Order: sequence, then C-alpha cells, then structure tokens
Amino acid sequence: MERRVRVALVFGGRSSEHAVSCSTAASVMDALDPDAYELIPVGITREGQWVLMPPNPEQLRLTASQVPEVGRDPGVLALALDTSREIDVHAGALAGVDVVFPLLHGPFGEDGTLQGLLELLDIPYVGSGVFASAAMQDKQHMRTLLAAKGFPVGAFETITDKDWRRDPDAALARCERLRLPVFVKPSRSGSSVGVHRVKDWAELRDAVETAREHDPKVLVEEGIHGREIECGVLEGRDGARPRTTIPGQVVVTGRDFYDFDAKYLDAEAARLVIPADLPDAVSAEIRRLAAEAFEAMDCEGLARVDFYYTDDGDVLVNELNTMPGFTPTSMFPLLWQHSGLSYPELVSELIQLALSRRIGLR
Repeated sequence: MERRVRVALVFGGRSSEHAVSCSTAASVMDALDPDAYELIPVGITREGQWVLMPPNPEQLRLTASQVPEVGRDPGVLALALDTSREIDVHAGALAGVDVVFPLLHGPFGEDGTLQGLLELLDIPYVGSGVFASAAMQDKQHMRTLLAAKGFPVGAFETITDKDWRRDPDAALARCERLRLPVFVKPSRSGSSVGVHRVKDWAELRDAVETAREHDPKVLVEEGIHGREIECGVLEGRDGARPRTTIPGQVVVTGRDFYDFDAKYLDAEAARLVIPADLPDAVSAEIRRLAAEAFEAMDCEGLARVDFYYTDDGDVLVNELNTMPGFTPTSMFPLLWQHSGLSYPELVSELIQLALSRRIGLR
C-alpha cells in the first residue's frame, strides 16, 4: 500500500490575523483526504511557540460567537522559538514530514520568515519563497516593484516609523497630495485589520495612530472610484505559464469598504459575484496582468491578485496576496471552483506543486 504524504499544517502565529489563520486551517483539515495524506497540525501561539494539536477543525472555526486561539501547552511543544529567547526542540514530532502547508497570514509567517526557516531545513512547502513572500507582504515595496515593472498601480504615500517619530506633521502633510477619500492601512498586515477610510484630512492622524498599533509602517492610498475585482492564480506545472481563474467582484453593501467584519463575520455585508460582470476584453486583460504580475514578482504556488476596474475603464493592480483567504467561502477557492477545480482538488494541487518544486535556489 502506498505511503500517505505527511503534511505539517502550520497555522495561528504572532500576527493580528491569528484567528483567521486558525479558521483557514480548519477548512484545509476538512478537505484533506485521510487516505492520501497524514495530517500533522502545528499551531503557533501568539508568543511564537509551536504546539502539536489534535486534528480537530471544530475548535479552530472563526464565527461570530467563537474566536479561535492556539493555546500554550508545554507538554506537546514541537518547537519553542518564542520571544523569551528560550529554545526547546522536540524534533521527533516533525521528523519525516514530506511537506509543510503554511496557513499563516500576515507578519511572522506569510512574510518570508517561516519560508526562510523551511529553506534552511530543506523542507518543501506550499506557496511563494522568501523574496516574494516578504515583498508582497509589504504593501509599500510591492507597489514600488509593480510600478517599476510597468504595472498600473494607484497613488499612495508611505509613513515609516522614522517619519512618524521625526516629524509626524510633515508626514501627514505629504499625504495631502492624494485625493480624498484615502485608505490608511498597516503596510504589512491583511484581512483589513487596522484599516480606516478617511474622508476628511482632520481624521488622518487618528487613522495613522490606529494603523500603527498593528504595524509601525503605514500605507496611505488614494481611494479609487470603481469596482474591486479579484483573480486567482496557480503556478503552472513543469515550467508552464501560470493558470488563472475567471475574475470575480466584491460587492459591499451597508459599509464604507470591505472590512474585517464584512470578510469574516457579517454574511450580509458583502457579496462575491463570480464571474464579474465585465466586458470580455477587460476580463482577458485582468487575467493577463494577473499571470504576468505573478511571474514578475517571483511568486510560486498560489496568489490572489486584486484589481480596481475604474469608472474611467482603467485596470489597476492593487495587490498580490501570497496566502489569500482560504476557507471554502473565500474568494480564492470560490474562483477556482467556478473555474473547474473543487476545494479538495485545489488543496491537493497545492501540495503536489510544492512536492514537485526544486529545493533550494531555483
């Protein structure tokens, strides 16, 4: 009988998206075929401890009444690399892992840190490598790289920690070259955590302070009049071109923008329209740009590429998400479902892509 593939599912983590990551892990646990895959769930606490957990998806679901959390359990630590700087390794628990499926969102997991550790250990893993993970997590550098490669992007300003500590008034004044409304975001966070829509410059300082609670670097981007369009990308096999989905649209109702609650807690706050109601030429252009951006930014495995289709008929690249929302009701899996790949098939495809990838420099 053929041996099952041993998959270490890593989730939780130190970022503000801890609960979202747990919820994603629950969905992947449900989807993995136990006859084909042996699952090793590894939760990371908010302090950075790696905890072996039972394969129980119910305790990891994010709902209006439950916010999941990876708790510390010294008796079942796989790896303790926490902020106390104490290191305790029980390598036997992870010995013989074939592939790691990182389901971490945000800093300290999606941003190249975990990917670098796995590269050092020569362990295959799902998703982009160190550079793409780090660069796409930082919205400032992502936009700068995209613009340098000739991709159309919206106007933005960045307020670094040094900017804010040296002269916050000058940093705020620099942002006023943008047109209102503006969106103020932690530069290296996701899931709309800490994001605020600013309609009056008098609100900007408080919005920056709120964003800085999640990241000392803040992005201030000009609001775009148009529609939010998203396109899923999968790496091509054996050097083939990336595969793309039909584009979908996020339609927000009753809120200023697609915030955290609209994404995860309030089912009535937003609709995902698949396929998006776009002219055929625009849909084709979005798919072309998604594939080209994926390759230009050295992405691997998967990404969701987000666009704006403006009221003037322009297509702008908003961002690349190297570990997009991944529950069965998230846009990325739904886009693939409408493009002919079911959720379990998508999970399996990502694992197989990781196993087929060369280890080390590539």
